Order: sequence, then C-alpha cells, then structure tokens
Amino acid sequence: MTTREVLMTRPSPGEGASGIDVARDRGIRRIGVEEELLLVDAETFRPVPVVDDAIGPAPGSVVAHGALLEHEVKREQIEVVSPPLSTYGELVEAIVDGRRAADEAARPVGARAAALATSPLACDSHVVTTPRFDRMRERFGLTMDEQLTCGFHVHVSIDGREEGVGVLDRIRPWLPVLLALSANSPFWQGADSTFASYRYQAWGRWPSAGTYEPFGSAAGYAAAVDEMIATGVAFDAGMVYFDARLSNHAPTVEVRVADVCLAAEDAATLAVLIRALVETAAAGWRAGEPVDDVAGRVLRLASWRASRSGVGGELLHPLSRRPVPAREAVHDLYRHARERFATTEEEVRVRHGLAEILRRGAGADLQRAELARHGTTAAVARRAVDLTHRVPEVAGAP
Repeated sequence: MTTREVLMTRPSPGEGASGIDVARDRGIRRIGVEEELLLVDAETFRPVPVVDDAIGPAPGSVVAHGALLEHEVKREQIEVVSPPLSTYGELVEAIVDGRRAADEAARPVGARAAALATSPLACDSHVVTTPRFDRMRERFGLTMDEQLTCGFHVHVSIDGREEGVGVLDRIRPWLPVLLALSANSPFWQGADSTFASYRYQAWGRWPSAGTYEPFGSAAGYAAAVDEMIATGVAFDAGMVYFDARLSNHAPTVEVRVADVCLAAEDAATLAVLIRALVETAAAGWRAGEPVDDVAGRVLRLASWRASRSGVGGELLHPLSRRPVPAREAVHDLYRHARERFATTEEEVRVRHGLAEILRRGAGADLQRAELARHGTTAAVARRAVDLTHRVPEVAGAP
C-alpha cells in the first residue's frame, strides 16, 4: 500500500482501526480532500520550480501536520492530501494544517504556498521529472508544457463500485454549480482571462477531461474506461480526467471539478456539500430513481457557463438547463441536498457558507477586487498568500 493509500484510508484520531469503513458503519460517509497549491517566490510572488527542494525529488512525499505533501505534474506545485474526516470542523482544521505544512516546506527555499488555481503573474512552468510525466510531455506537447493549474479534489466514501457509479450518474447535472462556487482562476499569463475559472478551460485541453455520459453500472464504467485506454490516447485509468470519477486508490467517489479555493472555509463548505450531494445520489440509486440523462454536450455548455461567470452572473439551471441567476442555481443545489447533511449543525454551516460565497464572491471575485485596489497582479498574488493562510473562525464547528 502506498503512502497516499494509507493516508486516504487511515482513521482520524479516536475513530478506530478501519478508517472509512468504521465511519460508514456509523452512517457517516468520510471525506478526504486533495488541494493543489502553487509555490510562489516569497518576494515577487511569481511561481517558482522548487518542489524538489521543498520535499525531495519525485516520487517522494512528506507527512507533516497530519497531511501528505506530494508532487504534482509541475515543479511549481505541491499537493496536500488529508486523511479521511467526518465533520466540517475537522475539514477546516485539516485544510488549514495542510496549507501550513506546505508553506513550512516552501519557506526554507524562499517560497510560499498559495491557494491559486492559476497564477495571476505570467510565468514559465517545469514538468516534474518522472518516466510517466516525461511520456505525457512527449505525447501531449504544449498541453503538458502549459498546464499549470490547481484543483480541489473531494473524495467521499462509497459502499462499492455499483453504488459509486449510481452516484456518478446522478450528480452530473449539479457539478457545474460546484465549479462556479469554487471559481478561483481569473488570470492567465498575467492577463485577465474574462473567465472566473480559467483553470477549467485550460484543464479541458486534455482529451480525456470534462463531462461524461451516464455509465449505468460498474461494468459500464469499467467498459468506458477500457474503451478510452484502448484508443492509445489515455495511457491508463489515472488519465481518465472526468469531472467526477471512481478513485483508483481508495473506496471513494472523487469529485474533481472544482478550483482550489482561496479560503479554507470555502473548501470545507464545498466538501461537506459534496458529501450531502453524494448521499442524496446514493439514496436515489438505492430507491431505483431514474437518472437524469442530460446529454454531455449540454453539460459541457453548463460547465462553460460556470467557468465563465462563476457566482457573479448566470448559470444554466441543473434541471431546466435554462439561464438563471447564479444565486438561484446555488439555492436549488442546497435544497436538493439539504436532507442528507450528517447533522443539523452541518446543514447550517453549509447554508451560511454558501450565503457568504454569494455575498462576497468566490476566489475569482476576491482576486479581481484586489487588482482593482492595487493595480498589479503581484499584489493579487501577495494577498492570495495571506488569504490562503488565514485561519477562519470555527469555534464549535461540527
């Protein structure tokens, strides 16, 4: 078992020896999160290729503050993997601690860790040296060379791959709203992209990325993955970059559509909301409720709209597929999942968290506001570092 597998399946303190399975016996699905962070120069705030200096050469990893620090595809990035967790409060603490661990690894080499889904400043990027990444660079050329984006991946435990596929098939229409709530990448190579999440646009250059059609069953999912690999374009199941997928290394559904969030509490809000969405979908699967088989081409348009507008404009409603104010789509996502939060306190936390995102905007809105105040993308990145490591008030958080 790899270090990542140990971390994703180990229990939190006091939870016993069987990790995710113990939590499911208690009726609570466990959540694990993966945050990809930018490594930026501590003075200029431009991304710097120092991950090997910070945590050692690939494929090495470091455990600090309860989090696993790993390489991502670029040397200007570091990935932080949490253990499986149960509550909003645990998630906030783990996210804050993981960001601190990444920052502590970066500081001795003159860098800081920033929760930015793309860099506000123009920069070059450098591929981490591994045989797999070298092969990807040879195959995908400029797509690989230019791919410096940071996502937020949420793992939610499942009771088997059949249930997992039942969940994947039923959460599809709601994924664009999650993207809008997380949008934190308005800049690309030093210019305003006009998108709230340009990361999603850049990530969409991978031929195996994005929306997906309903699979119907675990066998259908496996056949779809095998068909993609058989083309010779995707090397293996790890390159199946659906917006949500079955994990290859843990008994989870992995929701991958989101940007890394600027605020730790926004990340925790999304993670808990995603668990409620998964629980809602699993209940629908168990009850034999039909799948909304909205076409992938329509979901692609909904995702584009979410990437363009974030929470500051219109979204395609997940059910009607017609333009509505973002607030309406977010409210209906919350209503869709509200009966499946683990506790009343958790539901209140998420309701308040969503209201706060709608009030002050997601990360893209905060970045643009900082640019308007100070006029430079360096100031945007500097402020992003501060916000990345701001410790939110979570007293009494469930």
